[in-house]
Amino acid sequence: MVEVSMCADSKLRCHWASTAPEFIGYHDEEWGFPIDDERRLFEKLCLEGFQAGLSWRTIYNKREAFRDAFDGFDFERIARYNARSVERLVTNAGIVRHRGKIESVINNARCALQLREREGSLGAFVWRFEPETTAPRGSPVASTSPESVRLSKELKRRGWSFVGPTTVYAFMQAMGLVNDHAPECCIYKRCERARRAFQRPK
Repeated sequence: MVEVSMCADSKLRCHWASTAPEFIGYHDEEWGFPIDDERRLFEKLCLEGFQAGLSWRTIYNKREAFRDAFDGFDFERIARYNARSVERLVTNAGIVRHRGKIESVINNARCALQLREREGSLGAFVWRFEPETTAPRGSPVASTSPESVRLSKELKRRGWSFVGPTTVYAFMQAMGLVNDHAPECCIYKRCERARRAFQRPK
């Protein structure tokens, strides 16, 4: 079963939200709510890529530093970064200084521009991979799905990097393509209402 925990405010939440105090706001206001804003989608794909091999708490606590370092994840600007930009980022102690992941963000920004030109928007593209049905209520939260595997393969085919199926599924959970809040979680129904009201980008 999906685990829930009683938090300090006496509300049941997904267990992971209780593992760090800073997670409560993220869990209640962001995670699982549908997003079509291109910059936020790109940011999340990048941050999930940075998380590979690390904890989400590490990345989350550096999120503002990442935003400052990468121009708010404006992929039009990032696509113009050069070797000097990479060296600047590698020496930035506020972020994860992994050269391969930094170079991946720049590469993916250029791929995002190409994708927008061909597909209309990054939002329209990723929302095509929304599952038609959700997992049975109460089933364990998965780390991948058939849709995340397909989206991962398609992104890789288009030149993206650090977008494996697990990374992509975490992105889909966070951006509301699936609602993986536990049914008993105090946010589950609000997230479901938001998903029903959401206008899928085309």
